[in-house]
Amino acid sequence: MNQLFETEETPEGTQTLVPGVAPTTEREKLEKRMSGPLRGSSAPCDRGLFDDGARAQLDMLDLI
Repeated sequence: MNQLFETEETPEGTQTLVPGVAPTTEREKLEKRMSGPLRGSSAPCDRGLFDDGARAQLDMLDLI
């Protein structure tokens, strides 16, 4: 059987290697993620200036 492309076995199965196309390295994947915009998590930020519970407290002198 005459194969046009080389193949390799991976945990996902047989992969075809196309001449002139290099696989994406882990470094390239990480660099792409780092160059993208920063995104926060969906959890609320309840610390410091953003702590709504602490800002809602009354001052001791307001009660007098």
